[in-house]
Amino acid sequence: MSCLYETHLHTARSSACGISAGPEYIKRYIDLGYQGIIVTDHFYNGNTAVKRGLPWREWVKRFCQGYEETREAGERLGLDVFFGWEETFDGCDDYLVYGLDREWLLEHPEARGWTRLEQYRAVKAEGGCVVQAHPFRQHDYISRIILSAGCTDAAEAANGGNHERSYDALAMRYAKRAGLAVTAGSDIHDASRLDGKDIYGVYLETRMQDIASYTQAIRNRAIRLKMESGRCDYRGDEKISLPVDIRDERDRSTGKDIWEFLHG
Repeated sequence: MSCLYETHLHTARSSACGISAGPEYIKRYIDLGYQGIIVTDHFYNGNTAVKRGLPWREWVKRFCQGYEETREAGERLGLDVFFGWEETFDGCDDYLVYGLDREWLLEHPEARGWTRLEQYRAVKAEGGCVVQAHPFRQHDYISRIILSAGCTDAAEAANGGNHERSYDALAMRYAKRAGLAVTAGSDIHDASRLDGKDIYGVYLETRMQDIASYTQAIRNRAIRLKMESGRCDYRGDEKISLPVDIRDERDRSTGKDIWEFLHG
């Protein structure tokens, strides 16, 4: 019997845009039939709720509180809770990092200033995975779309926080053209949303014993997506209103045209 997991969740404790405390999610996800959730609060260069001027060890301690109090609540009620984070580059593109822990963060203060490529190499060296979150999101706070397939293991093809179906359809098309694995997540910030639609996730064939189980599933492409039917179907009439920067394996701009890439 397959197990259902939320892969993209924010808490009010550690994400400035979070509305609900982590423990508020637990019973709701249990009622929806989820086996577990991955807390992915906004990291140092994203919309973090933790003051950046703090000493690194203190910053990491406070950043991890959102996950830790969620995990404790999950242990009491019977929902598995795992740790990840979401880092942002240039205020444009976001990456979900899975497979590392608090102790690893404490030992790597240089993570605050990493490039996409440096992040990817460091995470991979420790057996983790990097997933580009909602790669085609087009909101007013985003100035351009940056697609860095060489610095990711997968693309989030279905994101419950995307207001337009076309963003997910483009992400799925892009992942297929770039040869990337795909994931799905709700990108949830408010537990009250669990009463509505667009609650996504992934099905795994076996229960996750730790976060390494998820990174292995991504590498093996042993994931089935939970999402709205037809959400990622590419029709060819999708619109892109922002400039698109397609990067190579060293995260350098290629100058390629996005439509030629998608249809070539």
